[in-house]
Amino acid sequence: MRLYLLLGIIAAGLALLILNHDGGRTLGIANDDFGRLVTLSAIATMLATGFLASRRQWGESLRHAAVWLVIILALAAGYIYRFDLEAMGNRLTAGLVPGRAVVTTGAGGEQILVIHKGVSGHFEADVAIDDTPLRMLVDTGASSIVLTYEDAMRLGIDPGNLVFSIEVATANGRALAAPVTLREVTIGPIHRGAIRGMVTEEGRLDQSLLGMSFLETLGSIEITRDELRLKD
Repeated sequence: MRLYLLLGIIAAGLALLILNHDGGRTLGIANDDFGRLVTLSAIATMLATGFLASRRQWGESLRHAAVWLVIILALAAGYIYRFDLEAMGNRLTAGLVPGRAVVTTGAGGEQILVIHKGVSGHFEADVAIDDTPLRMLVDTGASSIVLTYEDAMRLGIDPGNLVFSIEVATANGRALAAPVTLREVTIGPIHRGAIRGMVTEEGRLDQSLLGMSFLETLGSIEITRDELRLKD
């Protein structure tokens, strides 16, 4: 009987919608709203007949209804606050996985890239250079992006074709570096093309540096005690 009632409601609703398709309204209601009304009526009929069929077990039926109500409210709350939950999840992940760039929204609606300080006490980030992922140290004291000899080879750069003519200071002392142009540098949603960089001699740099040749293209850089905030 429930199946016949459901089919009858849906069939009647579809027939009315088809007949009034060109007019845009059915029984004085916009067709989209009428379609939703038909769907809700079918669901209400199914629930009502279910309650009537189990009228000898009202207590159990009410418990089931309460459970479904909680589920529906939880789903609705999740949908309404989905962006807040996503931001919270991103920040939690960033805290657990240092170096993972997290996108947040500022007070003015602008996107801000947040990097949390790693266990080493430095800001490290996953950066893609020419579509190759690299783990880099964010260094505002470096005048440009500085690549280790090994990372340059990962990018397909042949150090044998480079001219190491620029003297640079590294944690391992003075070294020579060769100028290069990087086709694309990406961190999170921020993309930059044709960025100048350098490649150091082999064994003179422990980790590649994301320096000012990239950072100076940003709108702002803000460093707090344990967060680095980059605005495109």
